[in-house]
Amino acid sequence: MPAVLMQAKVDHLYMKIRDKNTSNQDFRRYGKRLMQVICEEAVGHLASEATIETPVPGQTCTGPVFDQSNLVAISIIRAADSMLDTFMHVVPEASVGKILIQRDEETAEPKLFYSKLPNLAGKQIVLLDPMLATGGSAACAIEVLIQAGATASKIIFVSVLGCPEGVALLNKKHPEVTIFAGKIDTGLNDKKYIVPGLGDYGDRFFGTD
Repeated sequence: MPAVLMQAKVDHLYMKIRDKNTSNQDFRRYGKRLMQVICEEAVGHLASEATIETPVPGQTCTGPVFDQSNLVAISIIRAADSMLDTFMHVVPEASVGKILIQRDEETAEPKLFYSKLPNLAGKQIVLLDPMLATGGSAACAIEVLIQAGATASKIIFVSVLGCPEGVALLNKKHPEVTIFAGKIDTGLNDKKYIVPGLGDYGDRFFGTD
């Protein structure tokens, strides 16, 4: 399916994290504010309609309600650790898993180095990675989750920034997975960076650029 785009008006935050002159400290500040909104909207996307009683006698309200007890948050190390911290503030009840995938320098293909996952059977899974560029790491991570017992239709991939190439790859390899992105940029350059982009999210967030 095509990517679900966030509806919140946060272009001012994107401008801050795109700016090459933004310091690492400010990148973290504005990035956390942005990721808070993205995580809240992603959780809202998972909600289903229910009716509740309000404190006013005889009054009810119908709207989206989300079962937080059935959620697993998965971080693709290391850039997604920044998102995981924010997500756990939104849904502290979630179980947590981690996956480490790095590109093989000889083949340019993603390679799994480590995974530590809770029980995934029947769970709603939020797979976190701030950047969806080529889609290779995300596709590899989804394969790891499915092999560990996850249901593809119960996986939502959540990113700060994506591009058409990454969306196309995930749609081809895992069409049942929902892609939730804050924004989709123009595409990739010859070095496989998203353009106009914002550089390496992990390096700028953790101050290793």
